[in-house]
Amino acid sequence: MTSVTKLWPILTATHRYDKSLSTRNRGMGQIIEAPILAYLIETKNGRILYDVGCDYRKIADPALRQKYYNPEVFAFGAPEMDESQRLPNQLAKMDLTPSDIDVVFLGHLHFDHAGGLCDVCGAEVHIQMDELATANPDKDLAYFDNEIVELPNWRVKHGEYDLSTGIRAIASPGHTAGHMSLWIEMPHGAPIILAGDAADLTENITDEIAPGNCWQNQTELAIDSIRKLKHLATTEKAELWPNHDIEFWRGLKQFPSFHV
Repeated sequence: MTSVTKLWPILTATHRYDKSLSTRNRGMGQIIEAPILAYLIETKNGRILYDVGCDYRKIADPALRQKYYNPEVFAFGAPEMDESQRLPNQLAKMDLTPSDIDVVFLGHLHFDHAGGLCDVCGAEVHIQMDELATANPDKDLAYFDNEIVELPNWRVKHGEYDLSTGIRAIASPGHTAGHMSLWIEMPHGAPIILAGDAADLTENITDEIAPGNCWQNQTELAIDSIRKLKHLATTEKAELWPNHDIEFWRGLKQFPSFHV
């Protein structure tokens, strides 16, 4: 019996970039719009956020925007994000505050997944040991230096484990060394696997195409993770959700409606 009661995909921003950043060696020159999502999971034991989106201040403040999204080095600039999309304002639509979040589970530490920690700083944060050890802003521009700061509320994990009854962390390295997906057993209907950036688009899943950015160019590691998630979805009759697919996101119930 699962502890999960509800699931909300939350649109925290959108980003326009070359499709080849999502599909390795495919779609160069094609600009796509990608949702930047967080997922709120309500359980009988508390609330879990899978990812937290971007740090709004780095987008809204001109000096910080120039530092972190300088188009000379960050080719596609900053995501589009307004004040209303910050997590505290999103949670307020459900009469919740950041203090109502018990656990933040980070799939990985890239800026569009970990930046929003500054808005939910009181929660317990789960991150993989391999992710923390290899998150290097000098080698991967998607890591922002001041967002990789291990704090007392961080819980560094190693490998797969259960966050709660019916919620399991699934190792899916490739995009980054310590990337994690999330298995969610729903109270009704099929289980859901949040692929995270193991699969940006539905195309990554159907065609088994690695993300454009792979840790140490380990394309096969990323493809192996896609195949692992697909096999799990098939054998367990689960839905496998891509993470940055705007058409897929539009087909979901829109926040603050919930998936159940």
